[in-house]
Amino acid sequence: MANHHLIINTDTPEGTINKNIYGHFSEHLGRCIYEGFWVGEDSEIPNTNGIRNDVTKALKNINIPVLRWPGGCFADEYHWKDGIGPRENRKKMVNTHWGGVVENNHFGTHEFMMLCEMLNTEPYICGNVGSGTVQEMQEWVEYMTFNGESPMTNLRKENGREEPWHLKYFGVGNENWGCGGNMRPEYYSDLYRRYQTYVRNYGDNKIYKIAGGANIDDYHWTEVLMRESGEFMNGLSLHYYTIPGHFWKGKGSATDPRESEWFITMKKAAHIDELITKHSAIMDQYDPEKKVALIVDEWGTWFDVETGTNPGFLYQQNTIRDALVAGLHFHIFHAHHERVQMANIAQTVNVLQAMILTEGENLILTPTYHVFEMYKVHHDARHLPVSISSEDYLFEDDSLPQLSVSASKNEAGEVNISFCNIDPNKEASLNISLRGLKEGISEAYGRVLTASGTNAHNTFENPDNVKPETLKNIKINEEELTVKLPSKSVSIITLR
Repeated sequence: MANHHLIINTDTPEGTINKNIYGHFSEHLGRCIYEGFWVGEDSEIPNTNGIRNDVTKALKNINIPVLRWPGGCFADEYHWKDGIGPRENRKKMVNTHWGGVVENNHFGTHEFMMLCEMLNTEPYICGNVGSGTVQEMQEWVEYMTFNGESPMTNLRKENGREEPWHLKYFGVGNENWGCGGNMRPEYYSDLYRRYQTYVRNYGDNKIYKIAGGANIDDYHWTEVLMRESGEFMNGLSLHYYTIPGHFWKGKGSATDPRESEWFITMKKAAHIDELITKHSAIMDQYDPEKKVALIVDEWGTWFDVETGTNPGFLYQQNTIRDALVAGLHFHIFHAHHERVQMANIAQTVNVLQAMILTEGENLILTPTYHVFEMYKVHHDARHLPVSISSEDYLFEDDSLPQLSVSASKNEAGEVNISFCNIDPNKEASLNISLRGLKEGISEAYGRVLTASGTNAHNTFENPDNVKPETLKNIKINEEELTVKLPSKSVSIITLR
């Protein structure tokens, strides 16, 4: 058993953890939108105006703060006027990026905004720079947010929406270094300056403009965008996926129990800390006051698709390993709370590191879902500085810190401490010193998500195989806690 020591300064919070880092991403990809969110009003699956009731119920429970749509790569081939008006009249298209299936455009602007209203979440819409026009983008914003006399306002009203929607977040393009146009940063920077000019604020609606940022460690992209266009943006995106294998030659199995796969996954998940640090340092040169946020609007695990499924649908299982990847990312986002103001996991339903998997009328919650549920106590809480002395998780000739920890304090004065024990074999005994408490600890309540095996996951036959349980063995001694954290576990302790 490893011994670890943690110090938490409860009286010196250092900024706020923006709840938007717990955001989500849903693309017209595979079964995310269709069969995931949308089944249509005529479906035998219980729905409200075509949107699945079981999915919305589950997502309400994790308080999704913001939802990004319609892509992803799909965004830069999406023409929004194809997705409005009577559904039987909407254009059909081939989804060339994802599986070559027919997109019937039954889920469009009205349906997405309705979904966000059902979930009480902020919509984050990504506009088409790759194959769209300035006018098309300008008219979309006008259609959604303008309440004066105009052709777009009249068109919206003809389609059944009298009042404009509130729209805060708008992305000007997606991955324009790749599927969004294979552009050079200098070219995209000029396009961004042009397109964002016409993303206008109408009435009281103020749009937070997000520029398409770098892929992984393309620091030159960040340099050019901040130097040339930083004054015209509120946020700059970053995309990074945790892939234990090779992107083109085999990413690895989602349910592979080999420890070599486990270790490299943890190592690559932790790598996002270096990426955020280096991109932030470049942003600091041009924006020392941190007016421009870093928006990690695509992140998560990416494995080989499940056997027998369409390779373009990116459907993968979700294990306790995914749960730990999520927990590690959140701790890193917390630590970078000054610059990271939003993050959007890819993707919400049936795609990549999903919260929910559906099969017909059935639904299961994944281990990643449970991490989002456990960690919602961190939403908009004050970040507390921590100092940890952690032993290492050793594998062959490499090592990583066995424990990752983050802490926050909410408005009620409760302290919430979250832990990731990434070692698949060893539990950890942890001593916690709480400094600055005006009163002693009256109550400590803990929950833990763990499993018997590294490939443990939920199935439609066994949907509760991996779910949170009560964390036992918490001992209180005035301003100190002692706790035992199981191997391969994500835990949270609430102190009152």
